[in-house]
Amino acid sequence: MLSAVEIRPVADHEHARVGALTVAAYESVPGMPLDGYREALRDVAGRSADAVVLVAVEDGEVLGSVTYVPGPDSASAEFTDPDAAGMRFLAVDPPAHGRGVGAALTRACLERARQEGRARVVLHSTVWMTAALRLYEALGFRRAGELDWTPEPGATLLGYSYEL
Repeated sequence: MLSAVEIRPVADHEHARVGALTVAAYESVPGMPLDGYREALRDVAGRSADAVVLVAVEDGEVLGSVTYVPGPDSASAEFTDPDAAGMRFLAVDPPAHGRGVGAALTRACLERARQEGRARVVLHSTVWMTAALRLYEALGFRRAGELDWTPEPGATLLGYSYEL
């Protein structure tokens, strides 16, 4: 488990590290197709332009990150619900898997959404991300099939929602 983890917005000088960590985390998912998606995973600066990229840091080392999407008007939004916030690109450095980093980042997004008066937090995941799906369900997210979508053939995204 984590000792003294700090959750905070990513610093500009950490963009490359967080991008590489995100690619490594997604590459560690068995069967996950990443063709054409690696550049989006690396683009931390782009996500930071209209969303909040949070990092989990322990002893000065970035262990994971998540993109908090404040509302449907963000270019990072994959939802249209005006009462929702979103989460995207949750990633934990593979050596830090199983230490509670993903849960800490997810809880930080839930708390931020509460503070901003949002009614719910929504996210999308894939069938390949079994550990993430277990985490989301354990934290209280529920399947929201009405949010499912297929941005490209063979890449169905499963919708989840957490009511605040």
